[in-house]
Amino acid sequence: MLDATDLRKLRHTRVAEPGAIAAAAARRVRRPLLEAVGSRLMLLAADHPARGSLGVRDDPNAMADRGELLNRLVVALARPGVDGVLATADIVEDLLLLGALDGKIVLGSMNRGGLAGSVAELDDRFTAYDAAAIAAAGLDGGKMLLRIDLGDRDTVATLQACGRAVTELAAHRRVAMIEPFMARRENGRLLNDLSPPEVVRACAIAAGLGTTSAYTWLKLPVVDDMERVLAGTTLPVMLLGGDPGGEPEETFAAWEKALALEGVYGLVVGRTLLYPPDGDVAAAVDTATALVKAGQSA
Repeated sequence: MLDATDLRKLRHTRVAEPGAIAAAAARRVRRPLLEAVGSRLMLLAADHPARGSLGVRDDPNAMADRGELLNRLVVALARPGVDGVLATADIVEDLLLLGALDGKIVLGSMNRGGLAGSVAELDDRFTAYDAAAIAAAGLDGGKMLLRIDLGDRDTVATLQACGRAVTELAAHRRVAMIEPFMARRENGRLLNDLSPPEVVRACAIAAGLGTTSAYTWLKLPVVDDMERVLAGTTLPVMLLGGDPGGEPEETFAAWEKALALEGVYGLVVGRTLLYPPDGDVAAAVDTATALVKAGQSA
């Protein structure tokens, strides 16, 4: 766990030694994406703040305290079986300086311009990592969010940008992890359509982006009839933990069922595990990790 001294040192380093970030990235110990045939990944997501999304359950500012978020991430990353993190550069670099990423998978979040609640939310600009920066920092891949609203012209710009990012990541032999949704606006609010046919449709669109799909993975929500969803693609799939809500036991049961399906290579979860209802991050992470690792083969 972090204390005030750790955070003070982190701030001092950022002011006095900004070059320490690149040095930490260069000496980071990397590992294979999948350590063995049949293995599965447990990844933490921490890219919500950069899109202005700080809320968890009924607390709209739960993620506003950066020191608290970093502490929860450090605790979670240290748990056995946790493979890595998905985050924007600011969080990745804090974790690098804290020495929390050795031997971990690190995915850089790329398009955070579709700010939560913005009128231009669907024109999801690439305002964070690009492929060249991901490769230069020794990261393992990049993640992009793709909301598709057939009634909104901004969708095509995001499609084009995601296609370009897939191509550029593949040129660097880095994973392109696409999180696709069919979406629509209701009373000005952007909502994702989680019906199985529309999730399948989103997968089909995402899979065709770029000049090659050799390094493309999909990050998909756990929905009803996941068998039907997974039948729609041959690409590797990571399950999206989703927004916190409902009882944890129900959430874990849904994950367990989906993790048993062919084509699923793990779980990517953020707020649900980092901000559990009882506050016990380690216990929540351990429960989820046990579900991920239980079905993997040696």
